[in-house]
Amino acid sequence: MLTVALVEDNPDNRLVVRLLLGERYRVRDYATGAAALAAFAGESPDLVLTDIDMPGMDGIEVLARVRAMPGMAGVPVVAITAHAMRGQREQLLAAGFDEYVSKPVVDDTVLFDVIDRCVAARRAARPLALCGAA
Repeated sequence: MLTVALVEDNPDNRLVVRLLLGERYRVRDYATGAAALAAFAGESPDLVLTDIDMPGMDGIEVLARVRAMPGMAGVPVVAITAHAMRGQREQLLAAGFDEYVSKPVVDDTVLFDVIDRCVAARRAARPLALCGAA
């Protein structure tokens, strides 16, 4: 079973995502970026879903730190945010996120599709990395 890490400061949003994903994925949720990063040092998730606007450490900083962690550079990181303004998706993808999902998540198939696509892309890239290709 794949492990999805959810970094989200709002307990209600964490509960909703856990309920949506819980039967299909192992969900580990964290109220802060710092708590997530500390946990990732011991166990890498298969995918990270992170809110963007969080106190202390925002989702963009979480992304940067995940990418800098040994063994975590290839882990897909998905922005999950209420910022659905024009251009927001493009800005977050340009910042390095693998995908973007807007909140509230009302259609769980959207979230499943994003997770499945990101994990499949990572798996497809693995043999290339093992062969030394870029």
